[in-house]
Amino acid sequence: MNPQGKTALVTGGAHRVGKAITIALARAGANVVINYHSSAEAAQATAAEVRSLGVEALPVQANIADPDQVKAMVAAAKERFGGIDILINSASLWRATPFPMDSFEDWHLVTRILIDGSFYCANAVAPLMLAQGAGAIVNIIDLSAWEPWPNFMAHSVGKAALLALGRQLALELAPAVRVNAVAPGPVLPPPDYSKEVIAQTAHRTLLDRWGTAEDVAEAVLYFVKADYVTGEVIAVDGGERFGHRKLEEG
Repeated sequence: MNPQGKTALVTGGAHRVGKAITIALARAGANVVINYHSSAEAAQATAAEVRSLGVEALPVQANIADPDQVKAMVAAAKERFGGIDILINSASLWRATPFPMDSFEDWHLVTRILIDGSFYCANAVAPLMLAQGAGAIVNIIDLSAWEPWPNFMAHSVGKAALLALGRQLALELAPAVRVNAVAPGPVLPPPDYSKEVIAQTAHRTLLDRWGTAEDVAEAVLYFVKADYVTGEVIAVDGGERFGHRKLEEG
């Protein structure tokens, strides 16, 4: 699919990796619906940047864990642009969930965004895409979909579920709608990372360096444009998944 003149919805599209994806789609000529939950100021700033590239932007506040809010968001996008051609499920909540748990609140907060929210968004845009005979969905997962992370049970389970959801959607929506996933590795250090941790993380990759949010956005654009690819996943991780082999034998 050529993004030129198309409409994309990016959940969590106001900051970090989501913003990079939003800007990349705008540079490719797509109008962008920028979903945000609480980052109103960042969403407006990102929208202004999108408009400076000569395309339209529509910031929409919605908690994607609420199906009614998702329906309202998609209805607003349809009213403004006539439909949605591209969906990027990028929204997530980074929160530790050590196991066992005394409270399930954080578990539900994380999984309702990653699993339920992504499902609600796909469910809301699928009829529009099927009606027009074409569409592209890209889910943003990460390496925890394959390798669990200690103390981040909800995140790891949520990302693994999002990978499975994408494959199921690729089956259910074929041949009109293609569904793929991008799995970033270290591309944006969390604010609490020290210089030492940043260096250690870089050394865990085969390329011995961090990537960028723009590297992830390029992979997303590939999947949007690649008309004969569906049900697949690309790891944009500098070889982190196998980086430990640099120090191991056998």
